[in-house]
Amino acid sequence: MQFALHDPDHGYYARKIRTVGHQGDFSTTATLSPTLGKAIAARASEWLKHNPGSFHLIEIGAGDGSLAKAVIEHCPLIQRLKLHYHIVETSEPLTTQQEIKLKRHRVTWHKHPSEALKACNGRAIIFSNELVDAFPVRIFQRHGHSFEELHWDGNCELFECSTSLPDSSALNLKHPEKHRVEIHQSYREWLEQWISGWREGEMITIDYGDRYPELYHRRPHGTIRAFRLHENLTGPEVYQNVGHQDLTADVNFSDLIDWGDAIGLETCLFCTQHDFLKPHARGTTQDLYLLHPDGPGSAFKVLIQQPRF
Repeated sequence: MQFALHDPDHGYYARKIRTVGHQGDFSTTATLSPTLGKAIAARASEWLKHNPGSFHLIEIGAGDGSLAKAVIEHCPLIQRLKLHYHIVETSEPLTTQQEIKLKRHRVTWHKHPSEALKACNGRAIIFSNELVDAFPVRIFQRHGHSFEELHWDGNCELFECSTSLPDSSALNLKHPEKHRVEIHQSYREWLEQWISGWREGEMITIDYGDRYPELYHRRPHGTIRAFRLHENLTGPEVYQNVGHQDLTADVNFSDLIDWGDAIGLETCLFCTQHDFLKPHARGTTQDLYLLHPDGPGSAFKVLIQQPRF
């Protein structure tokens, strides 16, 4: 998964992704409507009112730039004049699209969150939309009284007994035999690399997923899948078209909350996308779809954390 998505020469995000939206392999909430940007701008604006000072926003993984554009344009004018907008992006194709879409706005690009935080002196609102799901996962299945880890030998799946289990709420022996779960351990390791440089602000994480155990309700084969031309691909098709399709797994928000607590983050809010967007929705067809309780409105969750003082 690391190779397929992030290899500098062959990875999907590094070289092969064309765009995000209806002309790409998948769409995001931000490419369908500016309402998410409006909601984030409102949250950031409210935080600034209670915490006067410099106004820095850091978006990690900015897609085609749609969310950045919406956030900037929905900030109140007075705050917009003092706004410093930072994008952390490793994909060259997406950076090019962002530069085109945001050419009228003051934006600084960085390769790593630590660089952005240094530029902000550790004070910033940090946010991401569909970032965590793109981190490589480790896949385990229950076997008797232990767990086996999935390995791919280039031709078929192999499960081997694992002696180094990660810290995760999903590793529960109450699962049925051969029940699969995914763990975003790579995200935790990445977060731990730079989070100590953040001293003030809020972090808004938006992604599809749920708390454990609801995440795996009626999903014995786990959640990993691929997207190519908006087609949802599962099973053996996940291993095809390496580097030419997106790979993703639902986010276990129980892990994100627990891991955050372990590294000094306090949870301020956990809610559905429906609840986060509803006060800012315009009643358009797109917004009604994004808020629908049987669709994206409940499938996507919003987690807001802050440094614990």
